[in-house]
Amino acid sequence: GRRMQTISGIHYNWSLPGLDDAAYFGLIRNFRRHAFLLMVLFGASPAVNASFLQGREHGLQPLSDDTFYLPYATSLRMGRLGYQSDAQSNLAVSYNSIEGYAASLHAALVAPYPAYASLGLKEADGTYRQLGTSLLQIENEFYGTIRPKRVIHQGERPLHALRERGVEYVEVRIMDLNPFEPLGIQASTMRFLDIFLLYCLQTPSPEDTPQELAEITLNQRNVAERGREPGFVLKRDGKEIPFAVGASTIMDRMRTIAPQVDAVLGGTNYAQAIEAARHALTDMDSLPSAQVLKTMQTDYGNSFSRFVMAQSQRTKTQASLGRLPDAVVQSFEQQALDSWKAQRAIEAADTLPFDHYLTQYLAPSRLTPVHPNPTHSHPVGQSD
Repeated sequence: GRRMQTISGIHYNWSLPGLDDAAYFGLIRNFRRHAFLLMVLFGASPAVNASFLQGREHGLQPLSDDTFYLPYATSLRMGRLGYQSDAQSNLAVSYNSIEGYAASLHAALVAPYPAYASLGLKEADGTYRQLGTSLLQIENEFYGTIRPKRVIHQGERPLHALRERGVEYVEVRIMDLNPFEPLGIQASTMRFLDIFLLYCLQTPSPEDTPQELAEITLNQRNVAERGREPGFVLKRDGKEIPFAVGASTIMDRMRTIAPQVDAVLGGTNYAQAIEAARHALTDMDSLPSAQVLKTMQTDYGNSFSRFVMAQSQRTKTQASLGRLPDAVVQSFEQQALDSWKAQRAIEAADTLPFDHYLTQYLAPSRLTPVHPNPTHSHPVGQSD
């Protein structure tokens, strides 16, 4: 609902030329295994406003009259209270191949889900309560830390595009907005992400299993709530692995990749980003999640709302100091006018009732490819 939609994060879209579907899915499997490191290093949501918890079981601790938190939390946004769906908790999607991944989503998109079916599609006045009665009513409702993606044609279903033409890029969805950064993310963080993704791509990636999928889910929840806790441990292959050991193994490999990228691009920016992260792991109080709690305590009376409002106002002020060239402003204004005109033209030409359009759009046949022929030449990665 609307409360969930107030939770914001960063989607980081990334690709490399020449990768095929198998390579992308190997990257995705490794990313999911090792994403705990990103949550600890860059998580920035250790507290929430009390109003967000109304009517929910949460297990958080009160910090002030309007704020709840956990002392070692990293990213509550990525935990049980964040942009998640309890209904999807039993949806065990495997990432061993594009065929298996697509089949899992296909089933969730077409099979009726009893809890949603009991709600009905419409209110008494005819307005839509939901789009359909399946567990996933559209593809983008599938919540994951990373997703294989493909740019779609107009009116095309995302799953159809993926099946028809293969993976074009991955969408990293685990990154919190850094409230101390006007743009929400530092350039050094983006460089770290690039090396991390290259590490995930280059490292052997065995197929996942139901046991591993369950451990990944458990690790994500635990890291979200306790990732900075001294002696924190992860689950792997049924055993406990100290976080420090798991993090060190990844960082050591990334240290060998970063200089190779710097050698191609020139400079030392990527190696510096890795070293900065290594240093941050030796001083957990320097991490964004710890800094959020510290700043809330010292400057805002432990009030999450006061803290985020102040950061928002600061960001607005910084943005307003810059002035775009007149030609750029005029170009944007013209684009806005053209967009309004195009919308009116589309609406004037529309003759299909929405009910009929929705039925056609959600038809299972629109998820099935006609000519599966994945292409594997993609543009260099970009972020948004």
